[in-house]
Amino acid sequence: MDGAKGKTDRHDLILKLIKDARLQTQGSLVSALRDRGYDCTQATVSRDVKELKLAKTLSENGAYYYYVNPDENEQPVVTKLLDAFSNGFVKADYSGNIVVIKTVVGMAPACALAIDAVQWQEVVGTLAGDDTILIVTKSVAASKKFIRKIETLVR
Repeated sequence: MDGAKGKTDRHDLILKLIKDARLQTQGSLVSALRDRGYDCTQATVSRDVKELKLAKTLSENGAYYYYVNPDENEQPVVTKLLDAFSNGFVKADYSGNIVVIKTVVGMAPACALAIDAVQWQEVVGTLAGDDTILIVTKSVAASKKFIRKIETLVR
């Protein structure tokens, strides 16, 4: 399908597909579109994703999937967190209810701000230096759970 109508129809179908299923990749979007008669490439779908301002969010099982961003001008918090950590995360460790995250120099404040914005129930508070974040959690178990979440984000 070509032309403006084809693009509009394809966009409508993409929105329906991501509403009905947790599609995780552009490749899965391409396959779903092809199954419904749309001959398109991943490059086309990549442009569609940008034009539709789709975002990815983290599911309860740690996988990311596309969704329609309710406020298209505001990047979702989980995306901000992932961006901050993908650009700055070095390593994480804990001792008791204290987690220490090492970042690239200058990235700790952005990463700490992102952690605060997510409001994870395990986190009591954060304190950021230039390349280190100190995170107080509610317990040793909470520290372990928090580190698992962070490691899932940076994979």
